[in-house]
Amino acid sequence: MKIIILIFGFSVVFCEEIHYGFVTKYIDMPLDHFSFTTNTTFKLRYLVNDTYFAEDKPIFFYTGNEGDISMFAQNTGFMFELAAKMGALLVFAEHRFYGETLPFGNNSYTSPKYLGYLSAQQALADYVYLINDLQKQYVNKSNSLEKLPVIAFGGSYGGMLAAWLRIRYPYSVIGAIASSAPVWQFHGIIPCENFNKIVTDVVRSLGSEICADTIRKSWNILRNITATDKGKIDVSTTFQLCKNIQTNDDIETLLNWLSEIYVDIVMVNYPYPTSFLVPLPGHPVREFCEGLDSVKYKDGVGLVEAIAKGLQIYTNYTGTTKCNDILQTAGPNLGENGWNFQSCTDMIMPMCSTDTDMFENSAWDFQQFSDDCYKQFSVRPRNEEVPILEFGGTEIETASNIVFSNGLLDPWSSGGVIKNISSQVLSILIPDGAHHVDLRAANPLDTESFKTARQFHEKQINKWLDKFYFKSLPLEAYVSTVNKI
Repeated sequence: MKIIILIFGFSVVFCEEIHYGFVTKYIDMPLDHFSFTTNTTFKLRYLVNDTYFAEDKPIFFYTGNEGDISMFAQNTGFMFELAAKMGALLVFAEHRFYGETLPFGNNSYTSPKYLGYLSAQQALADYVYLINDLQKQYVNKSNSLEKLPVIAFGGSYGGMLAAWLRIRYPYSVIGAIASSAPVWQFHGIIPCENFNKIVTDVVRSLGSEICADTIRKSWNILRNITATDKGKIDVSTTFQLCKNIQTNDDIETLLNWLSEIYVDIVMVNYPYPTSFLVPLPGHPVREFCEGLDSVKYKDGVGLVEAIAKGLQIYTNYTGTTKCNDILQTAGPNLGENGWNFQSCTDMIMPMCSTDTDMFENSAWDFQQFSDDCYKQFSVRPRNEEVPILEFGGTEIETASNIVFSNGLLDPWSSGGVIKNISSQVLSILIPDGAHHVDLRAANPLDTESFKTARQFHEKQINKWLDKFYFKSLPLEAYVSTVNKI
């Protein structure tokens, strides 16, 4: 457990960075849930904490997303706090092809014939299979409950999976908390420029106008400087790259690396230090822009130096980074390569940038996107509508027991559900919240909107559980209760 000291004026706030304990378990999982021609299985990892678990109480099930499940478990303290109140069993399921759950071991990423089993559809079926097994393990055979109620939780892509799990497999989970879940970030639903516009607005409002304008100017300057061999070496040195950029592809990789870091800094703009993606201070947007703005540049070289100074908040906050690898923006626990593959198959999310944001102008070009996918993975997306056809797009009025929560400082809120769909599919907004901040543990620096969102989740979960236990009463007790009502 680490103690982080935050000093504001004359007050000192002590924040404990809690390490949560688990038992690691594995289950034999069918490789292909949708075929009867193979019996191949693999080991799917999941984490269990039964510290608070009481007889007949619910299972809180985290639908793992694109990374090592332990990373998400350590950053989802709200589930632990709620489990302590409700006596719940905590389960964090790892998504196939991420973390330690590699169906083909070290060969899992070597060929499309293996990666073809990486999809949200297969992952959802994994979770249903695991939940069924958990029901058998933990239900008390001597009482009247046939199964325990399961609440799905998830953030970001995991939040999408939590919502879709409730929509597609309502028998498995009685409700879902889907935090920062961009279930509408797909073709024809959300304008492709909205995401980058939010990033820019946050940098301008929480950082500075100068900061955003400097980034906006940087793209042409970087391309001009790196047009020469000397310029490539100079830029590589300024950004402390592990390997000098040499080719046009390297330049594109560098620019993409920078873009992704800007997004990440905004996405995890929490008011206190965290180590979710990488170690960061509180209010990282402000800290980044203060570092950038502190360099009073007069030319293009100075502008690049200013950006490099600001970036150190993200790339070397601990002071231990020896060099920067432009092939990786987040820590090693996030499965960027796997997500890139899914982005080419079942998670196609159109993005573009215009003159109104701080990014280099870039139109959404599905054909170019398809060509890039083929170049990288030897696969092409079938069409842009795949996610909508598979998961229903905006047509979710018939769903029930889902809460969508979105922080309005989070760029992924551009594809989130930001208004109530029905009396049973609800939305709660966190005006000053970043990426799934409501799933994080309570912190002394939490704002009132953070606390309100968690209270809302708790209230809805209690409603779902009350209804479940009421319907699960023995017939005599059920009739007696109804008669009293």
